[in-house]
Amino acid sequence: QVQLVESGGGLVQAGGSLRLSCTASGTIFSINRMGWYRQAPGKQRELVAVTTRDGTTTTYADSVKGRYTISRDNAKNMVFLQMNSLKPEDTAVYHCNADIRSGGSWAQWYNYWGQGTQVTVSS
Repeated sequence: QVQLVESGGGLVQAGGSLRLSCTASGTIFSINRMGWYRQAPGKQRELVAVTTRDGTTTTYADSVKGRYTISRDNAKNMVFLQMNSLKPEDTAVYHCNADIRSGGSWAQWYNYWGQGTQVTVSS
């Protein structure tokens, strides 16, 4: 069993910053891609940022480029999202996502989601 647990969400004023964390736990052999998605009320879930295992390749949504930074700590099975210059339109539930395999180098990769953490930006 694998779990992803997010933390760090909250209420912040426009222009402020938050740092989200996500920890993967359970039977983990290897984690490949890790990333963040968000879902605002009445909208579809959308990609925010994703990074490869070695961190050399990162992808950001156009709406967050220059304001958000994704990073990870492979030793701790964690991924982070530093969010600066927050805007009211950034308000959403932010979900962690990861491709993980548990059994060994021969095992299949599975995609996992966290329950999400609420980020609310007031104007």
